[in-house]
Amino acid sequence: MQATVNIPVVQVDQSRVNILNLDSAQLAEQLKEMQEPRFRADQILSWIHQKQCLDFNLMTNLSLALREKLSLRYHITLPKIVKEFQSVDGTIKWLIQPQPGSANVIETVYIPERQRATLCISSQVGCILDCKFCHTGRQGFNRNLNVAEIVGQVLLAKQRIHSLDPNLNAITNIVYMGMGEPLLNEKNVTTSLGILLSDHAHGFSKYRVTVSTVGIVPAMKRLKAISSASLALSLHAPNDQLREQIIPINSKYPVSDIIAVCREYFNNSKRKVTIEYIMLDQINDSNEQAKELTRLLHDIPCKINLIPFNPFPGSAYRASPKSTIERFQKQLMKSGFITTVRKERGSDILGACGQLAGTVLNKRTTYARPSTSN
Repeated sequence: MQATVNIPVVQVDQSRVNILNLDSAQLAEQLKEMQEPRFRADQILSWIHQKQCLDFNLMTNLSLALREKLSLRYHITLPKIVKEFQSVDGTIKWLIQPQPGSANVIETVYIPERQRATLCISSQVGCILDCKFCHTGRQGFNRNLNVAEIVGQVLLAKQRIHSLDPNLNAITNIVYMGMGEPLLNEKNVTTSLGILLSDHAHGFSKYRVTVSTVGIVPAMKRLKAISSASLALSLHAPNDQLREQIIPINSKYPVSDIIAVCREYFNNSKRKVTIEYIMLDQINDSNEQAKELTRLLHDIPCKINLIPFNPFPGSAYRASPKSTIERFQKQLMKSGFITTVRKERGSDILGACGQLAGTVLNKRTTYARPSTSN
């Protein structure tokens, strides 16, 4: 189903800062300039992210004088839902306007299960990487989302879920697997992780917040040093030759370098990396490729998640048959790997893995392989 989006222009006072962009340390530093104690930052974050209070005047454990100062210096503005799609399996996809008056639209997906619910959030408007199996890459790239636009998706989803049905599962897991490559928006993603994991804000467990990357090696190294979030690697091929065909940036960050960082991640955190592997018919799903994958990962404590390919308009690939996926899974499990097959969720609303596209205007160039003549 194709969404038609009519976006009204909403004016925001540009002299004020959206306080959703600030984590506790950043807000505390600014409050210090206002002669306010450090603990006020945590109180304010609690009002916004835990109590979902978006009006400074209602933050009653703050003095009236402080509330007035906050109102003069900051605003609290969420992204806006412009279209909603509900799948027959309960998945909900939202087209979201990240900024007032913007024609760009991102996508956020709520995926309920028995005792939990996962929210898949976007980190960029479009994506520059042009992975060949991903709909987002076909849309080109416009810009990075700021912190307010990232954490705002979570606040917005919580509000909307409650208004739809208070009995819907609360969000228990966050995955940075929506539009964009999170580690190409490293600064804003890292700050947003701090807010989502903070006990004074959303308070998600480090085991329930996952950053998925195709393997931006320098940023992966920094992430493992400063964040306790879980790591997922979008690998999708067992060797450089094939991976470069479907993930062009592999020419810059080869498989061996990426796997080395995953090894370091486990050594530091003692937590398994999730290896994501999309199943493309007669591309990466042979018996030999399964064996090659086991050799590649033999000394990496990891979980492997096989992802049936979800077709999208204009895609050149087909999904591997179910029997092929089962055979591939058995081969990996026989070698001792915990291997799961991702359930197909939201494909009827183009809300499944690899299907998110949004609306991306004023596109920039996608990633190009380095010239071999240099």
